[in-house]
Amino acid sequence: MADAMVRHIGEIEDLKYAGKYAEARKRVESYLLKHADDYRLYEELADISLYEGDLERAETSMEVARKLHPESATGTYLMGYILLSKGRFSEGVELLGKANELFPNNPEILRNLGWGNTVLGEVSKGIVLLERALNLAPDDALIMEDLGVALISDGRIMEGEEYLRKAGKEDRIAELKSIMRAS
Repeated sequence: MADAMVRHIGEIEDLKYAGKYAEARKRVESYLLKHADDYRLYEELADISLYEGDLERAETSMEVARKLHPESATGTYLMGYILLSKGRFSEGVELLGKANELFPNNPEILRNLGWGNTVLGEVSKGIVLLERALNLAPDDALIMEDLGVALISDGRIMEGEEYLRKAGKEDRIAELKSIMRAS
């Protein structure tokens, strides 16, 4: 049974990586008919919903997953990400901090934790976390972009612009300069 579920999760992951979210959703839903108590399937459903941009469905799926297995590291990360995405930064940062303890040195967790801290006004802490994330994933454009924006908000404009250029986000430089002039 456990080996079969690992295979099922692998199939779902492969479909997600191929961008076949509708097919991945169908697989999850069919597996849930037989394994309605497996929290990992609800986490997969939440992740697919995030790829599809449906935060409400993602949150609903995660609420079920977390009832079934509240200590899941993946579930803790996903719920933290969802909360950040919904603008609930304090709650999101709290969960992402827990996820970071469960999955140390995960660049995606560190990126979101860094960004959340930056938005909450803990810019120095956010920058440190984003730099750590970038050290772990030096080619990740999302980390570079978040770090660039955090640095600019900290007054380190030249350094921030450099990261935005590396991330291919030159358009953000003009946008941020315009916001800064208006402040």
